[in-house]
Amino acid sequence: MAKNEIIRIENVSKVFDIGRGNTVVAVDQVTLSIHEEEFICIVGPSGCGKSTLLYLIACLEQPSAGRILIEGEPVVAPNPKVGMVFQPDSVFPWLTVRKNIEFGPALRGMSVDQCRQVSENYIRMVGLQGFEDSLPRQLSGGMKKRVDVARAFANSPEILLMDEPFGALDAMTREKLQIELLRIWNTERKTVAFVTHDLEEALVLGTRIVVMSRAPNGIQTILDVPFKHPRDLILKTSLEFQQMRKQLWDLLQVNA
Repeated sequence: MAKNEIIRIENVSKVFDIGRGNTVVAVDQVTLSIHEEEFICIVGPSGCGKSTLLYLIACLEQPSAGRILIEGEPVVAPNPKVGMVFQPDSVFPWLTVRKNIEFGPALRGMSVDQCRQVSENYIRMVGLQGFEDSLPRQLSGGMKKRVDVARAFANSPEILLMDEPFGALDAMTREKLQIELLRIWNTERKTVAFVTHDLEEALVLGTRIVVMSRAPNGIQTILDVPFKHPRDLILKTSLEFQQMRKQLWDLLQVNA
């Protein structure tokens, strides 16, 4: 059964003024529908507008033309139903792992006991048991990113926007976090839009892949990912996976 549309992007463009009368088109006439419980991965060459598109959905930037709707309502301000995970670490350095994860629920008025239940659930889900009372300076980069992911889910968003969250991590840590994220998504079934440069990451995670092009900075094509859930990394060794990776690679070369 088809899921309801949760995000609608209608002919959206974003033009930045870079001074002295010059402008740059970051996003050009993008139209896209995203449905409930989808895991959309967005790929494309550097400078094609992938991250800008997420910022527009989150209302951290305003479109120059077109409009974005969430559950049928135009996006005019940041929406509490939308969470975001950035590439740089955004954990609060003065708070422990537990207090970082409980920060959002506490702001929403949850009791101390409720906040503790939420943090214990996500600490377990991201594999940070034993580090509940550690400060971020005591954690590795991968562990801090686990805190970022746990904190985002703890805020209970309907939509999670992720801007290359694992891009700065080593390959082994990145793969571990991909599997953790898939495990959480299979449980929570949030709607996720995930920007990545890594084609294998997009194929492991995504239910659909949006391929963006540069000049014009728009959508080149959208591919359905046929692999069933739950997924694991052995998927990468399959012929179908490698064929789809080559297909993505060839598409990106057109506008490289």
